[in-house]
Amino acid sequence: MEFAELIKTPKLDSIRVFYPIDQSMEATLCITSHHLIVSSRSNASQELWLLHSMVDVVERKPNNTSSGGTVGLKCKDFRIIELEINGWTDFNNICNSIEWLSNLDDPRLLYPHFYRAMYEVVENGWNAFQIENEFSQLLMLSDDWRISYVNRDFAACSSYPEAVIVPKSIDDDCLTSIAAFRCLGRFPVLSYFHKTNKTALLRSGQPMVGTNSKRCKDDEKLINTVLGSGKRGYIIETRTQNLAQLARTKGGGFEPEVHYPLWRRVHKPIDRHSTLLDSLCKLIEACNDSKSSMDKWLSRLESCGWLTHIKDVLSSACLVAQCLDKELASVLVHGSEGMDSTLQVCSLTQIILNPDCRTVHGFEALVEREWLQAGHPFATRCKHSAYTITSARTREQSPIFLVFLDCVYQIFNQFKCSFEFNEKFLIYIFEQTYGSQFGTFLGNCVKDRKEMNFSKKTVSLWSYVNKPEILQDFLNPSYEPNNAVIWPSVAPQSLELWSGLYLRWVVDQTANEKACNRFAEIKAKEKELKAKATQLRRKLIDLVSNQTSNKTKEL
Repeated sequence: MEFAELIKTPKLDSIRVFYPIDQSMEATLCITSHHLIVSSRSNASQELWLLHSMVDVVERKPNNTSSGGTVGLKCKDFRIIELEINGWTDFNNICNSIEWLSNLDDPRLLYPHFYRAMYEVVENGWNAFQIENEFSQLLMLSDDWRISYVNRDFAACSSYPEAVIVPKSIDDDCLTSIAAFRCLGRFPVLSYFHKTNKTALLRSGQPMVGTNSKRCKDDEKLINTVLGSGKRGYIIETRTQNLAQLARTKGGGFEPEVHYPLWRRVHKPIDRHSTLLDSLCKLIEACNDSKSSMDKWLSRLESCGWLTHIKDVLSSACLVAQCLDKELASVLVHGSEGMDSTLQVCSLTQIILNPDCRTVHGFEALVEREWLQAGHPFATRCKHSAYTITSARTREQSPIFLVFLDCVYQIFNQFKCSFEFNEKFLIYIFEQTYGSQFGTFLGNCVKDRKEMNFSKKTVSLWSYVNKPEILQDFLNPSYEPNNAVIWPSVAPQSLELWSGLYLRWVVDQTANEKACNRFAEIKAKEKELKAKATQLRRKLIDLVSNQTSNKTKEL
């Protein structure tokens, strides 16, 4: 397919563009294979570049009184851009082209395959986070684990990487047997080893016990091997008890206590898929309504349920962290497939327990290990965002990773000095998951990326972010390394809307920032004046005291 066939009007003069924070300009519009480019006619430096893949919905608003109309571009990063176009032909051509180009399904047609880095790649991000490096650090803490290549050529599980860390006493034949027993072949693998207490965090898919209560002795052996003699563990189930029971009628289920007597199952239900997307849509709709009264805004914020989802995920992660750190117990986490809520809980647990995950490099490694290599289907989950119409949504589309980033922000907001990176870093990663020049988040799993040779044909996001001049913008100036466990509060009063993300296109953040800076200056000046007043007061007291003392001596 030639891109030129999809672009009927490549250039159009004399359009008016309306974009966030009540800005507009007379401009020239250019449509290329991967970008929509809007250039101001009066200011050469004013230019907007928008990836087609970042467009969520194209909204057509024809004029009733004249030809042409307004094209509304609702973006996956929550921006809304409007193009006012004259002429029916140009109006329809522009709408059609953007709709076609923003809905390309073949990742080989997306911009990362055509982007070439115009800078020297010092560190190749595709090779920066190898499992062998992780394992070498684990060996210094425990000799009970090994790297298994049972999934070479993705023979055991299509969504796992080819190398995984498993208990040393479990051979590959056992793993093959367990893979046949677990949903989608996702057998239990090590997610995190808590060095303080030598406890392990595992993740997997649900066991396929069905209504006949099937069992797999190799699975039971692996799970119990992790515990060690005389210890008990926890299975954290991210579904409700009713959903877990219902899954048995479809061949899935949970670990029966009779076969796993040393493990206690705890249900910590976390919503996912369409429920989350509906919640996000309602949140963004409320954020975009700048005319709401205070009561209506608070009511809509509560009814959308977004912060409730954040609380549920954080609560589950805190429970897992408590089991590992306080109760000295190993934990297995799973829901159904083990590719969504399971990854949220496991990765947030590490943010809480592991100070390394609160550094830039450690957080990149966490995203790589617990999301990209663990098989979270980014291409499917992030195909649409908050503006997609209800009829176009599918069950598989869901802002799972955004919920994780929001939870990280909540922890960051409570422990600002404990994170090496800043809020801007989290927002930047969010944007890259929906539309990017980098190949890091393309595909649904390692298998997809290997088959399409992304590591050779695209540039890694980490190669760019870790450039010193770029990284500087993402560093937290208040960072003080903190090796302690950090326990976030999940009380409603402690959680807040991430305004830097959800309101950044609605509220003038620059004006807010200036106001905050001005307030800080005033407070600093006030503090300075108070200090001077205190100093003068002390001098006056000393002066009076000396005078009194002198008079006493004279008497």
